Amino acid sequence: MPLHVPPAPAPALRTVLTALGSPTAVREARTPALRTAQGPATPELPLPVHVLDRITPGGTATTRLTGWRFLIRCGDRAVAAAETMLTADGWAFSHFFEGPYIASTERALRQAETMKQTYQARLLSVPELYMLTLWLHGDITADGTEGHPAATDLLVPLAPAPPGIAAHRPHRVAELLPVLTHRVTPAPLLSSPA
Repeated sequence: MPLHVPPAPAPALRTVLTALGSPTAVREARTPALRTAQGPATPELPLPVHVLDRITPGGTATTRLTGWRFLIRCGDRAVAAAETMLTADGWAFSHFFEGPYIASTERALRQAETMKQTYQARLLSVPELYMLTLWLHGDITADGTEGHPAATDLLVPLAPAPPGIAAHRPHRVAELLPVLTHRVTPAPLLSSPA
């Protein structure tokens, strides 16, 4: 089934296009692959980036939109990504980057396209675990900038995943949230002897 990618806000895309057209922004980026890329660089596959703020005792995840991520393609492969963020003045370009999450995101998206059910693609970041997942939301008509993971949505951890969590293995939210809850809940402090 085809994967549904929600449209990015036009101002967010414009900021990325402006940054790509700026020799200064590209030259100062810490992305050697982007600086040395031959041919035109184009932003593709915009994905809303949500951050997992907390998991309630009832197993519900509270998330918030933090930006949009675009894969930057040169020729037949993605060489970098561009991140945008919402500011008081609207959408703004944040930065270019490269690393393992670029190829891992592409792999997870290809994997999701082979699934029987159609999903809306998003990214979900779990900062406390240094974890990024492809969030496959079951309601493809939903606004990609809002909402919370439903129990039946899928989370596909991107590589590198935290120890004990398999990268590129789809997990139902209802299965993975309890694992994440256990890992992000701080251990009780030991009391000192009286």
